[in-house]
Amino acid sequence: MYRRRDTRRERLVAEIGAELRRYSVDAQHIGHAFANLHGLNATDLQALIAVMDAELVGRPITPGRLGEQLNLSSGSVTALIDRLERAGHIRRDRDTADRRKVFLHYAERGAALAMEFFRPLGRRTDDVMAGFDDDELEVVHRFMTAMTASMREHRDAVRAARDEPARRANG
Repeated sequence: MYRRRDTRRERLVAEIGAELRRYSVDAQHIGHAFANLHGLNATDLQALIAVMDAELVGRPITPGRLGEQLNLSSGSVTALIDRLERAGHIRRDRDTADRRKVFLHYAERGAALAMEFFRPLGRRTDDVMAGFDDDELEVVHRFMTAMTASMREHRDAVRAARDEPARRANG
């Protein structure tokens, strides 16, 4: 039987796809290890990452926005925040300009635990990036940004399709 030879690009695309899957699985294992070590569930971990990401860009997240990101009801978000706050992972701060608005921040204890656990991975990441020049890093950054956006679009489409039967039943 005749078998078509793969082009270099097809092989490279397939290899990148496989590496992305392996990276995703390994990242999940590391995240679950941290969560298990500190008595967190998967949603707790997602919430902590959302709080950290918001702080890294200088725009602390509100409980409402966290609920949107995690696709949780307001009651579930309140229970989640209460649980993470009691465990010392996050804290609530009122906006100085509008006291009705609440922002979520990493608490010192939670930040220290995360730093201790993830510091070795951060060093490994720095070591890997040191092997790339600035132009290569710009390409990698562009690729990762596009892949993340594509993944989020797919996540949102899956959520919308999952939620559609409930909307039709209630509408």
